[in-house]
Amino acid sequence: MKNSVRLAALLAFACMSTAFAQGYPNRPIRVIIPWPPGQATDLAARMVSEKLVPVLGQPLVMDNKPGAGGTIGSEFASKQPADGYTLLAGSSGPISISPNVQKVPYDPSKDFATICLLAVNPYVLVVNSSVPAKNVPELIALLRANPGKYSFSSSGSGASAHLAAVLFNSMANVNAVHVPYKGSSPSVTDLVSGQVAYTIETVPSIISFVKSGRLRALAVSTAKRSAAMPELGTIADDLPGYEMSGWIGLMAPAGTPSELRARLSAETRKILQDSDIRNRFIALGLDPAGNTPEEYTEFLKRQNDRYASIVKQAGLKLD
Repeated sequence: MKNSVRLAALLAFACMSTAFAQGYPNRPIRVIIPWPPGQATDLAARMVSEKLVPVLGQPLVMDNKPGAGGTIGSEFASKQPADGYTLLAGSSGPISISPNVQKVPYDPSKDFATICLLAVNPYVLVVNSSVPAKNVPELIALLRANPGKYSFSSSGSGASAHLAAVLFNSMANVNAVHVPYKGSSPSVTDLVSGQVAYTIETVPSIISFVKSGRLRALAVSTAKRSAAMPELGTIADDLPGYEMSGWIGLMAPAGTPSELRARLSAETRKILQDSDIRNRFIALGLDPAGNTPEEYTEFLKRQNDRYASIVKQAGLKLD
């Protein structure tokens, strides 16, 4: 008798969930963007959301809530009802990096549910044009021959660019001086002027200087070549196992029904195959992605484990 009651309850729940999913959405969906307008996460989320509107039949309303490296907007999203009407434009900073270097008011693994990875943001290893290294092996040889002589810049201690360089230096077994800045722009500016020798930064922040010859790009940080700079090999070509990248993806408050997330993921994956969207992403220096909620969850675990390991190795901890 108990088994019959349990089975009936499960069937009733399944029917309710299916009916709920079929009627979704019946009102506007809010997309929380924890960054200012014009930032890469904001642009990627808007592009995909525009394409989702005719598919879902409801407006997707962009709600920028910037501040504290993306943690303010992310916290806000984590506390919203898990009904599919609040989404988060998640990214590596507030989800994978910040929780490993400082205390944040949410638990990325418990307070969010995955939907679909939108893009991977490759970094590029670049040197000042005066540095006598034309490729990764030559840079490693130069740094090994001159321990402590050369310096590298980053957009700040604990920032993704810093962690990417920490991983590179460790795997290459080199000793260089870290010079942190308050943002990518001053970091790259001093690299161009020769105040520092190298950095690992995003494609948009360095591409114009590479094209003008003021910086020399050596390799990308992703496991495979990047669509944004396909002419470059990977750091992993010379340091097997090296992989580092930022990411942008759609998430939701934990508890959001799996049926809704599966539908949103499926529709988003279709959009990411659109040539117009792909070209617009690549123009921003982003490699289009697309995966299932389950694949996205596994991706996040690998990312978080990698960042946690680098942070521990570097002894980083911010107040």
